[in-house]
Amino acid sequence: MDDQNKNLILATVLSFLVILVWYTVFAPPPGADLTAPPPAASQQAADGQSIDPAPGATTLNDPAATTEVAAALAAAPRVEIETPRLSGSISLLGGRIDDLLLSDYRVSLAAGSDAIRLLSPEGGAADAAYKPYFALYGWVAGQGAAATDMPGATTLWTLAKGDKLTPDTPVELSWDNGKGLTFRRLIEVDSDFMFKITQSVENKGATAVRMSSYGVVARRGLPKLEGFYIAHEGAIRMSDGRLEEIDYDEFADLEVPQQGGLPTSEIAVTGNGWIGFTDKYFMTSLAPSAGQPFRSVVRFDASRESYEAWAIEPEVEVAPGASASVSTQLFAGAKKWEAIKAYQAAGIDRFVDAIDWGWFYFLTKPMFLLLHWLNGTIGNMGWAIIALTFVIKTLVFPLARKSYISMAKMKELQPEMEKLKAEAGDDRQKMQQGMMALYKKEKVNPASGCLPILIQIPIFFALYKVIFVTLDLRHAAWIGWIKDLSAPDPSSILNLFGLLPWATPEPGSLFFLFSLGVLPILLGISMWFQQKLNPAPTDPTQAAVFAWMPWIFMFMLGSFASGLVLYWITNNTITFIQQYTIMAMHGKRPDIFGNIRAGFKRNGAPEK
Repeated sequence: MDDQNKNLILATVLSFLVILVWYTVFAPPPGADLTAPPPAASQQAADGQSIDPAPGATTLNDPAATTEVAAALAAAPRVEIETPRLSGSISLLGGRIDDLLLSDYRVSLAAGSDAIRLLSPEGGAADAAYKPYFALYGWVAGQGAAATDMPGATTLWTLAKGDKLTPDTPVELSWDNGKGLTFRRLIEVDSDFMFKITQSVENKGATAVRMSSYGVVARRGLPKLEGFYIAHEGAIRMSDGRLEEIDYDEFADLEVPQQGGLPTSEIAVTGNGWIGFTDKYFMTSLAPSAGQPFRSVVRFDASRESYEAWAIEPEVEVAPGASASVSTQLFAGAKKWEAIKAYQAAGIDRFVDAIDWGWFYFLTKPMFLLLHWLNGTIGNMGWAIIALTFVIKTLVFPLARKSYISMAKMKELQPEMEKLKAEAGDDRQKMQQGMMALYKKEKVNPASGCLPILIQIPIFFALYKVIFVTLDLRHAAWIGWIKDLSAPDPSSILNLFGLLPWATPEPGSLFFLFSLGVLPILLGISMWFQQKLNPAPTDPTQAAVFAWMPWIFMFMLGSFASGLVLYWITNNTITFIQQYTIMAMHGKRPDIFGNIRAGFKRNGAPEK
């Protein structure tokens, strides 16, 4: 076997192994009380109040869940929320932001599909059909005050200002504890996904009071997860430039403070940070004002399966006749690039890192930005992916050109190689020495044929990350039957691409692997044609590996996102054209049809 075929086999097998590992590792797998912020030296339970939580993008298409949510919403007086991006309400019981729907994002592509529900109110039964998920604010008593003097989860607030929360009309809540302290909470919202909460207290009593304010995003029960290890789902926090991600299965391993209490992971933030929960496309996070120090706490109560993210402000002293206030922000919405970038520019440190860029962030970020720009310019994400592929291939073309020229030169050396084999006979050392001398003389690098594949692997991973985690591709259509480039090709050879009247296997099922759509089949064909640029190896085993490789890839990549398969098809097509053209320019035009005929002869009955 000549070195050219060795390189081709090595590159193909390497690529196959990477995809195999990737597919194996990253494929999808078929009412109690929460009383107070995490314990600190002088902090106590606030009023015995209970707060509960619920999953990120809750899709209440279950009639039981819909009924339970409606009952929970009716259990307390509410203030309506209405913005261009959000709808819902605030409960006056605890002043909770616990009812929030994302107006621009639907559960599915079906006509009349419900809006995504991000936040849900506290429910009753522990086995409720949905899991509450909300944000709550309050105060913790310090010296000079009792826990019952502070507003918390069960405090019934009075609506003091406004009747509906909109970008133009804030609302203000008030509560008087009857002991000289009047608390107020001003809630504002912008036209995207950011709330601003200003908590204030006025001391009309005769003694000074110490206290600290807090915000918490809480959820109870493990939410419905995507199940892909490639995307982080769980707690996320930025602490003075350090990003930390805590998966739900890691909560049980959180550190336990020496003073006792629930398992927590706590960081003192000097003034630049945020904390919350992130899902694949959506996030709820607390962001104290820039430069405002706070305690960043992730807490888990296994007995209640309660997941919590806290931002606790430093303790302040409010003298008689004085007042104090603190402002924080609450992001609750979609991780839309323009929005989170604007919030970062407004002072939220590294907020764009809420998008899970992954290990290859140095490729993923610029790749996303370019894809985002192309999509905005072209107006179609599918064509933007194709255009991005052309850009990537242009950038790596100088290296690819050297590789293809080297392959052409290797073909020119075939007569010399055969002569060396004849002269060396069974002496492998002599053969190797002769080959190395020949390569040096002709200035040929036999390993250069692998470089384009090696470079393509991190690019492939980075693009897969972009397609999987970025919101731009969710429900983004291309042409005809491709309505969602973040999902697998919905067509199937099992029903002749819709000509037969039966349904096809659901994505994620075992049988879906055999439910090949149009794009995966085109992928296999493009790889097969690219393979035919060179003759198959003379060794039968090696020839069999080559013969099966395109079709194995076709099945394995068939369940990947359509956008990724589209990239791979485009990449194969451009590679085919580049390699054919360069080899032809160097006098070694590939005999494609001859290689195809030879392959059929080899796979058929032996010639007599």
